[in-house]
Amino acid sequence: MKLSRLIKGPWFWILLLTAGLVGYLTFTSSGDGFREVETADMVQHFNKKEVKEVTFVEGEQQIRATLKKSSDKKDAEEKKVKSSWIGEQGTQLATIAQEQVEAKDMESYNVKVPKRSAIGSLLLSIIPFALFLLIFLWFMSSMQGGGGKVMQFSKSRAKLMNKDTPQTTFADVAGCEEALEELAEIKEFLAEPAKFQAVGAKIPKGVLLCGPPGTGKTLLARAVAGEAAVPFYSISGSDFVEMFVGVGASRVRDLFEQAKANAPAIVFIDEIDAVGRHRGSGMGGGHDEREQTLNQLLVEMDGFDVRGGVILIAATNRPDVLDPALLRPGRFDRQIGVEAPDLAGRTAILKVHAKGKPIAEGVDIEAVARRTPGFSGADLANVLNEAALLTARLNKQEIDEEALDEAIDRVISGPQKRTRLMNHHERLVTAYHEGGHALVAAALPQSDPVHKITILPRGRALGYTMVLPDEDKYSQTRAELLDKLAYMLGGRAAEELVFHDPTTGAGNDIEKATSLARAMVTQYGMSDKIGAVRLGEDNSQPFLGRDMGSSRNYSEAVAATVDAEVSELIVEAHQEAFDILHENRDVLDALVVELMEMETLDKAQVARIFEPLRRRQIRPAWTGSDSRIPSTVPPVVIEPKTADLSHLKIDLDDIKIARLDEPEQPGKPEQSGEGEAE
Repeated sequence: MKLSRLIKGPWFWILLLTAGLVGYLTFTSSGDGFREVETADMVQHFNKKEVKEVTFVEGEQQIRATLKKSSDKKDAEEKKVKSSWIGEQGTQLATIAQEQVEAKDMESYNVKVPKRSAIGSLLLSIIPFALFLLIFLWFMSSMQGGGGKVMQFSKSRAKLMNKDTPQTTFADVAGCEEALEELAEIKEFLAEPAKFQAVGAKIPKGVLLCGPPGTGKTLLARAVAGEAAVPFYSISGSDFVEMFVGVGASRVRDLFEQAKANAPAIVFIDEIDAVGRHRGSGMGGGHDEREQTLNQLLVEMDGFDVRGGVILIAATNRPDVLDPALLRPGRFDRQIGVEAPDLAGRTAILKVHAKGKPIAEGVDIEAVARRTPGFSGADLANVLNEAALLTARLNKQEIDEEALDEAIDRVISGPQKRTRLMNHHERLVTAYHEGGHALVAAALPQSDPVHKITILPRGRALGYTMVLPDEDKYSQTRAELLDKLAYMLGGRAAEELVFHDPTTGAGNDIEKATSLARAMVTQYGMSDKIGAVRLGEDNSQPFLGRDMGSSRNYSEAVAATVDAEVSELIVEAHQEAFDILHENRDVLDALVVELMEMETLDKAQVARIFEPLRRRQIRPAWTGSDSRIPSTVPPVVIEPKTADLSHLKIDLDDIKIARLDEPEQPGKPEQSGEGEAE
C-alpha cells in the first residue's frame, strides 16, 4: 500500500489522534516515580510511622507518600509509594498524618488539587468527539462504496448501460417468443413514437415480467438493454431498502429524475416485490419505510407530475403479493408471463447454449429436450454446462449422449453418491422398491411412460424411477391423478409384498401422495362427498404475502370429511398398487434381477422386461354424482393442426430479433424413489 494512500485513509488519522491523546495523558500525568501499593500496605506504613512526607491528591483520590530511609545499609534510599483511598479511608489517614506531623514523626503533610491547562482540557473534550466523527464519516462512506460519497447517500444506485457493457441481444434469447414480441414493440415505441401516435396509441408506462424463477425475466431485460438505442438504467428492488427512513423514496425520486433528464429512457427494476409488496401486509418501522418507497414509485409512474419518455420494466416471481395500485393500467400497462418453455422452446434453448460447445455427432437435441419437461432455461443451461464439465473431467473431446444423460440426472437429483456403499439386502430392498414404482406405472393405462430406473444413490435418495410424459401436458384428468397416486405408492406396496416389513424409504412417496390426494379433494373437486368446492386457502408460498397468515374457512365436520376422503383415496391407491404387483410378481422379480446386475435401466430395456406385463383397463367414467349420467356420444373428430408461430418470428433486419431465447425455471420431471436413506 502506498504511503500517500495510507495517509488519506481515515484509520491513519484515527490512530494518530488516539496516539496523541494517550501520549498527552501519559506526559501530563503526575506522580511519576511513585510505586503503586495496596491501601492496606499504605495504612501499615502510617501505623509504623515510616512516612516522611505525604500528599493527598483530592481530584484523583490518591495518596503519595515518601517513606523514611531504612536503617538497613542495603536499602538506604527513600521509597516513593502511592495508593488510592475509598470512602472514609482518606479522612482517617489525613487525621493520622496531622497527628504525626504535630508529633514530629512526619516532616510534612499536603493536600493537592490537580489542575489541567486550558489546552489540555480542550484536547480532552475535542479528541473523543473527533474520533467519533471520523469513525461515523468512515462508516457512512463505506456504506456508499467508498470515500467521497457521504453526501450521495440518498442518491440512486442504478447502473447505466453503455456501449462498453457486454451486450445481450434478442438473438441470445429463446423459448419465449410472445414475451420477445411484446418487448420488441417497446423498443419500437421508443424508436418510432410517431407511428403509434398517428393512430392515437399511447406508449405503455410499465411492463411487468412475471414468472417462476429461472425462466428468463432478467435475461429478457438484459436483451432489451442490448437492443435499445436509449439510456437503460438497471437497479434491484433491494437497492431502495436502507436502514435510514426516507432513503428509499429519495432514491426513487433521483432515479426517475436521471431517467427523465435523459428521456427517452428505460428503467429496469429487478425483484420489484422487495418494494412493491401490498401495503398493510406487515408490521414495524421497516414496513412503513417500504410503504413510503412504494408510494413514491406510484407517484413517479403515474402521479400528478407526469412527463413521458420513460418506460419502466420490472421483474418478479411473486406477482401475487404486489400492491393493486402498482398493477393497474397507467402504471404497469402490460403484464407478460414468462413461463417454462415447451418442447419447441426447450429445443431452441438447448441449441442456443450448445453454441461454442463440441457436441458429438449423432446427439439428438430434441431428444434431450423431451427428457427435460418442466425444465427452465436456467436448468437447461445448467444441463449443458454440467455435460461439458463431465466431458472435460473424463478427458473427452466431445459432449456425447452419456454425458448429457448424466448431466440431466445431476440437475434433477444431484451427483451420484459413489461413497455410499449399501449392503446386499439394502440394495435388494431398493431394487424391489424402484421396481414397484416402475411396474405399477407401466401397468396403469393413463400414467406416463417409464424412462429410467436406477438403484444408484443420488442426493438423499437410494434410487429413483423417472416417469416422463412423451409430450407437454398442461392439465391432468382425475384418472391420470389416480394412476399417479397408485405408482407413487408402488414402492411401499412392493416392500410389503416381498419383505412383509416396509422401510422408511417410502417417506417422500407418502408425503407426495398425501399432498396430491388432499389437492384432489380440496382444490380440484374430485371427491364424491365434498364435490366441486374449493376448501382452504393457498398457503404454499414460503413467506408472507398480503396476509399475516390464513385460517381454515370450513367447519370441523367438513375437515373430518376431507380427512376421510383423503385417506380413502390413499388406501384405494395403495391397494391397487399391491394388487398389480401381486398379479405381476414374476415380472417384478425379472426386473429386480436386471436391476441388481445393471444398476440402471433405460426406457428400451424396461420396455423389453415389461412385455409380458398384465396391464389394467381404463378406469370407468366419473362425473362426481350418480345423477349426472355421462353422454354416450363421443366428441367430434377434428384433425389436429400444428400451431402457426410464424407471426411470432421477428425480422432480424427490421428489429434485430431472432426466434431464440434463454428462459429460467418451472417444475421438474416426475420422480418416484426412496426419498431418504435408511
